[in-house]
Amino acid sequence: MSRSIQNSKFFVSRFSNIAASRNGRFLSIESNKTTDCKDSNKVNEPFKVEEAETVHAPPPPSEKLLILGGNGFVGSHVCKEAIDRGLAVASLSRSGRSSIQEPWASRVSWHQDLLSTDSWKDALNGVTSVISCVGGFGSNSHMYKINGTANINAIRAAAEEVKRFVYISAADFGVVNYLLQGYYEGKRAAETELLTRYTYGGVILRPGFIYGTRRVGSMKLPLGVIGSPMEMVLQHAKPLSQVPLVGPLFTPPVNVTAVAKVAVRAATDPVFPPGIIDVHGIIRYSQQKSV
Repeated sequence: MSRSIQNSKFFVSRFSNIAASRNGRFLSIESNKTTDCKDSNKVNEPFKVEEAETVHAPPPPSEKLLILGGNGFVGSHVCKEAIDRGLAVASLSRSGRSSIQEPWASRVSWHQDLLSTDSWKDALNGVTSVISCVGGFGSNSHMYKINGTANINAIRAAAEEVKRFVYISAADFGVVNYLLQGYYEGKRAAETELLTRYTYGGVILRPGFIYGTRRVGSMKLPLGVIGSPMEMVLQHAKPLSQVPLVGPLFTPPVNVTAVAKVAVRAATDPVFPPGIIDVHGIIRYSQQKSV
């Protein structure tokens, strides 16, 4: 009888050991630790979990803007705005590097010969968006070539490489349009080309008089002395701009830094609405916080 009881205890003990083990390891209820059944006399050690291998994923590609006419009055401010926002910037213009001796200028990749198709391949390398500030005055034929033909060729070349194109055009000024016929006909021809090629990624900014400190050789012209007070008054007189013939003369001036800010945002913000943005829209967007 005693032998039967001992045998029963032996089988119960074996059954308990088997039920409490899994793949040859005992579970310790008191300390949530495990003990190897091959050496149950050893002190329980914490269960070790190997750390997952760190995967070094490459950072997302940085955006790179190509500024056409980046060494001009508006273009230089656009370059500076883009640099200040941490973007890679290249400029393509007729004369190349800007004469501005400021730290941001040394961080721009300068290309020249805007009117040559051969210069486009290098200038567009790695570019994600284009901003055109190209424009000029002169004879009607010259103004159409610079404001129209040069921008049309730029739009066609960029359409094969990039998805967003921002064109800084000009607001209508009524009777002034007839005095500068080549200028405005060229601008509108470029706009038509842009809206055709870039249905969803084309943005046209139509500022009026752009003020700021212009550099003419070694001289600086503080146009803000006139432009700033005019903007303060005329931005609240929008109904006057609807008056036939003379209405466009009431179009408010806009600060060059505001134009640059909106241009860079339009080139980098995927939800920025495509199409034409008038001067009131430029002022409104410039007052919003940068994305």
